[in-house]
Amino acid sequence: MIPKKVQQRFFIPAIIVGLALSALSTSTSGAALNGAALYEHYCAACHGNQGKGGVGVPLALPDFLAVANDDFLRKTIRLGRPGRVMPAFQQLSETEVDAIVAYIRGWAPAHTAIVETSPIKGKSERGEKLYASFCAACHGDRGEGSHGTGVTFSRPRDLPVLAPALNNPGFLAAASDVMIKTTLIRGRQGTPMLSFLKRGLNEQDIDDIVVYVRGFAQKPLPLPVKAGADEPPTIERMSPYGMQQTLDKLKNAIGGANLRLIRTESFDQAFAGKEKENKHHVVVDSCDFNFLNQALKIDPRVGLFLPCRFILSEHNGKVSISAVNPKRLSEIFNNSELNQLCDQMYKVYVDIIEETVF
Repeated sequence: MIPKKVQQRFFIPAIIVGLALSALSTSTSGAALNGAALYEHYCAACHGNQGKGGVGVPLALPDFLAVANDDFLRKTIRLGRPGRVMPAFQQLSETEVDAIVAYIRGWAPAHTAIVETSPIKGKSERGEKLYASFCAACHGDRGEGSHGTGVTFSRPRDLPVLAPALNNPGFLAAASDVMIKTTLIRGRQGTPMLSFLKRGLNEQDIDDIVVYVRGFAQKPLPLPVKAGADEPPTIERMSPYGMQQTLDKLKNAIGGANLRLIRTESFDQAFAGKEKENKHHVVVDSCDFNFLNQALKIDPRVGLFLPCRFILSEHNGKVSISAVNPKRLSEIFNNSELNQLCDQMYKVYVDIIEETVF
């Protein structure tokens, strides 16, 4: 039985663990033809057990399944959404992908999704003006989508999903012109997306918007995600001071960086109890709560490394101070906007550590 205090201290939300496992797993033993098992293993952590949504968009919406054909679903699984939360599942076999698609399709057996892929003709210049008037408020001026990931914390509670990024290369490679057009014509019941016909546009207006959105494919994505594989997993420095002096200087550096000191305790206190704790390994937690709220709205997985945690370790009279490297963690997030915040957090960590050992 794990003590309650230990559970509280080392608890990482199941959704975060699920995201990491979904992105990094390579196979599901014995489940190659079982779409339900494959979906649960790779997809449910984001999209919900019944496709009702979570970090990822809801997949069980009837209007979505009516326009998203099997090819769109296959390409989405394969390509993901570069720069966003959705990873690319290149490790799955064709049979496994088909099984997942068939399972998702089973949520709306009465619907037959459109398969027409012919390009639509229209005037991009006119579509740009219509997009600015009817689409930009939700999908962004450049099709970058809403902030956040879709989870309850990062969206108004009456919305099942935030507006997706239309300029994403994964989306544009997976969605046909006809799919985009049909979405605009139908709208999406249960979301803020209304039928554009009911909003007063005609079919030619919609064609012009589709052509303009398709043009995002020729424009480079802002804030490309950087690879962090060459970054060390931790930021670490040796201190020229003893344990207590290093700890005191760290607390001062945290205060100087306008972070709030949350907790200071031995690393094993929750396991060993106060009398038997190892004073040579100390954890110091601190936080900038404004930054934390900003980051959580973009991607809740920042809970992996926030609040700021510094670890002091003393071995043979020498003291080291370390912290997880946010730039290394940002590699697995697949979220270009969060990548910027990871860079900011890295600088904060380094500045605090350098000030401590100076």
